[in-house]
Amino acid sequence: MNAGTLYIVAAPSGAGKTSLVKSLVETTPDVVVSVSHTTRPRRPGERDGVHYHFVSPDAFARMIAEDAFLEQAQVFGHRYGTSRAAVMSQLQAGRDVVLEIDWQGARQVRALWPDSATIFILPPSRQALRERLAGRGQDGPEVIEQRMAAALNELSHYAEFDYLVVNDQFAVALDALRAIVIAQRQRRVAQLGRQRELLQSLLS
Repeated sequence: MNAGTLYIVAAPSGAGKTSLVKSLVETTPDVVVSVSHTTRPRRPGERDGVHYHFVSPDAFARMIAEDAFLEQAQVFGHRYGTSRAAVMSQLQAGRDVVLEIDWQGARQVRALWPDSATIFILPPSRQALRERLAGRGQDGPEVIEQRMAAALNELSHYAEFDYLVVNDQFAVALDALRAIVIAQRQRRVAQLGRQRELLQSLLS
């Protein structure tokens, strides 16, 4: 039995998922983010092995053939995937692992891992979502419209998730994420791994 819990966090682009997860990891012990593999080009400031494992399409295809991914999907013409071995290693070490993936990946992982906790991040409004997408300053109007359409499609899958967190006030949304982690850690199945010796001493 794994000592850690697998969390799936999904959101439309612009909802603030990455910033929330980053702060969750920085402020919560024993929570790590799984670093995905991707075929997309590296953006300015991104580091290989930190933000993503950047690989060629051929290398990604080989990993698919080797069944190395827990999930994988194509988004905006590029492939993204989660290493099965990396996730298992962290969970077995007692760490909680967060997967930042889209609804397609979430559906794949949930089918393989029904005990995972799934969280969907919502923007406070459609207007706020559009402003956040435009505020990045990296994309032109046509690309922003494409991302907006993709975001609305992503939003339509909210009902497939266990928890919904609205990212209106960042601190409030972060507290909600922490509360989910704290509650999940108190579940009997999780405590059996962490408190086995205590339970045995109490019942002996």
